[in-house]
Formats: sequence, structure tokens, C-alpha cells
Amino acid sequence: MLKLATLTFNPFGENTYVLFDETKQCVIVDAGCSTEQERQTLVSFIEKNGLRPVMAINTHGHVDHICGVEFVKRQWRIPFALHRNEKPIMETAHCYADMGFDVDPIPTVDIDLADTETIPVGNSTLRILQTPGHSPGHVAIHVPDAELLLTGDLLFKESIGRTDLPGGSYPTLMESIISQVIPLGGDTRIFPGHGPGSTVAHEVMFNPFIVEALRGDVNYKSDRTTHEN
Repeated sequence: MLKLATLTFNPFGENTYVLFDETKQCVIVDAGCSTEQERQTLVSFIEKNGLRPVMAINTHGHVDHICGVEFVKRQWRIPFALHRNEKPIMETAHCYADMGFDVDPIPTVDIDLADTETIPVGNSTLRILQTPGHSPGHVAIHVPDAELLLTGDLLFKESIGRTDLPGGSYPTLMESIISQVIPLGGDTRIFPGHGPGSTVAHEVMFNPFIVEALRGDVNYKSDRTTHEN
């Protein structure tokens, strides 16, 4: 069964995840290490646990989630997976240099998550769920045998991702949560891109955005088709 480690990096408190199993293969999700010290923290964790990275995967392309990807690619010579609709967002990373993000060069995408349903890691399989809304090509990563879901900036504990950035859409985000996350079942553990974890059951009961949508108080039916191209 896959295990999960959380490393929190950069000025935005971004959660970088390492998924690994008994084979010692691992994937690095949303590598947000933005300084040399943070990069060495990631390297030390990998080396201490004898892990062998096989892929870098991103839920989306915002700067706080991709600022460590090029380092990870070079360090372990592994491919990078991202949805093609996130490339224009990722390419704006240079605009955030004054906020302490040095993203040079922008990482090259090797695997398009728009066309990827599953990714093998050791003896386990990751499911790629299409969850636009926070950004147009956002995905979530589901590990069925461990009952966990990496939600990126789609869903947080008792909150949701912002939708006022380019490519964001509140109806699309809510539809992604209702159609893709809720059906996974209450026991599914949620690990977001920022902040503490949760469960689907907790969010159904206490997340005001989800409660409102499930009650029918808002129309979350979206223009989702405009984001799936």
C-alpha cells in the first residue's frame, strides 16, 4: 500500500507530497520547494528513506506548486506530468519573482494528464481525476487502495480553492467537487495543497460551500465543457 509524506514549502505554505510503497518507488506531487534549503530537505527525505523517484506530477500549474519541479526533474532525471491546459498558467511563473519565487527555467511537460487515467507507482496505481475550476486543467490524484485523495487547490478543510484567478470558475469547481470527490465515499482522506487534511465525510457535513450545493441553495451546474478542450 502506498504511504504518504507531507513537506510544506515556500512563502505560501504549499504542501508537497511524496507517495511511495515497499518497492521504494515514489512520485513527487506539486514540488513547491523554492529555496536551496527546501530542496535539500526534499533530497534528505528521499535519501533517508532509500526512495527512487520515478515521476513528478502536478495537480495544477500555479507558481507555488511548480517552483521546485525543474529541480526535481534534474535531480532525479524523471518525467513531469501536467494537464496541457495548465501550461499557459505555468508559463506566467516569472511574474512572481518579486514574491520570492525563482522559476528558471520553466519545466518542460513530458506527460499530458489530459490523456492519462492511471499512473503505476510500485505495486499501486494512482487515478487521475479531472477537476477543473481553480484552474482550467486542474486534476486530483486518487489512491484507491489507501483511500486518499490529493486535492491540490480544489478543496481544503472546510473551504475551497479560489476561482478569481485566470481560468478559474466557481460553478466548474463546485461541479468537480460534487461529481468527482463526493462519490469517493466518506472514509476517503483528503490531502490539500495548503493546510491540514480532512475526510470527505467531514467536508460533506462542515464545508459550507459543499453543504450549500448539496442542499440545492446554489446552482453549481457549470460551463465545464468550455474548460475541456
